[in-house]
Amino acid sequence: MFKQQNSIDFSLPNWIYEFAKDKSFIKDVEDRMSFVIEASRRNVVENTGGPFAAAIFEIESGKLISLGVNLVTTQGSSILHAEMVAIAIAQKKLGSYDLGGKGIEKHELVASTEPCAMCFGAIPWSGVQQIITAAKDSDARSIGFDEGPKVKDWREALSDRKINVISDIQRDKACQVLNEYSQAGGKIYNSRERS
Repeated sequence: MFKQQNSIDFSLPNWIYEFAKDKSFIKDVEDRMSFVIEASRRNVVENTGGPFAAAIFEIESGKLISLGVNLVTTQGSSILHAEMVAIAIAQKKLGSYDLGGKGIEKHELVASTEPCAMCFGAIPWSGVQQIITAAKDSDARSIGFDEGPKVKDWREALSDRKINVISDIQRDKACQVLNEYSQAGGKIYNSRERS
């Protein structure tokens, strides 16, 4: 007889609550990115996932809505990229699949690395109206991550959907986390193990 789970759950690492507890509002974009990059570093140091983090903020107020980190290897699901985790938590918290819906403040996604193919696909449907990134797709690829097939000019594709894109904010700091992860022997996971 066929059996299937009737729910899927994931848990954030315990350190996140203490890490974010005093960060209800972060006004400056640079400070928002510093917060996200530090979360990616902490995820590596705590051995709770890959070297990626993302957060959803209200654009105008800087109110922190959610913080996500990469949980792929520690929770055994390929969809648990930092952006996907941050989006899912924000949607649950706000009670809406559309983070740009009527009566909801405008939201942005701040990510330590440009989105992979999966996360790029989720961004337009999430309702965020802005994305801010640090490290480039090529930086993640350079240490072995497979970012998947993504349209060449993904920034323009999002702009065509009225989603503002700001890139290369503190790229060097985000690249440092990626390189530290790789040099420490962090698992570079892909859809298939590479020899």
